[in-house]
Amino acid sequence: MSSSCRARNTFFVLIGVAGLLLKSWFSDSLSDFAFSYFGNLSVSFAVYYIVRLAVLCKLNRAFCAIIALLIAELFEATNGFGVMTNVYDHLDYVANALGVALGVAVDAVSSHLLRVETERSE
Repeated sequence: MSSSCRARNTFFVLIGVAGLLLKSWFSDSLSDFAFSYFGNLSVSFAVYYIVRLAVLCKLNRAFCAIIALLIAELFEATNGFGVMTNVYDHLDYVANALGVALGVAVDAVSSHLLRVETERSE
C-alpha cells in the first residue's frame, strides 16, 4: 500500500470518528434524527476505511464495502457484539448502509483526484 493511500484512509477514519464525537453537537442543530442516526453513519463510514487499511487497498471497493457493511450490520444484530449496549432501531441498518455508501463514494472521488494530481505533477 502506498503511503498516500494509507494516509488518505487514516484521514477518513479520523473524519468518521470525529463525526461520532460531534454527534451531540449535530443533534443540537439538526434534531433528534441526527442524534439517532449520525453516529451510525459516521461509524460505518470509518469502518469502510478501516477495512481498506486492513486489506492494504488490495481488494476492490465493492468487496471492502461488503465487509464493512457486514461488520456494521452484525454490530446492530448482536447488540454491540455483546461488548457495548446498543439500542435497536431498524433504521440503524439503513444509516449503516448509507455510511458505507458514502465511504465508497468519497473513496472513488478522492482516488480519482489523487490520480489526476499525480499525473499533473509528472
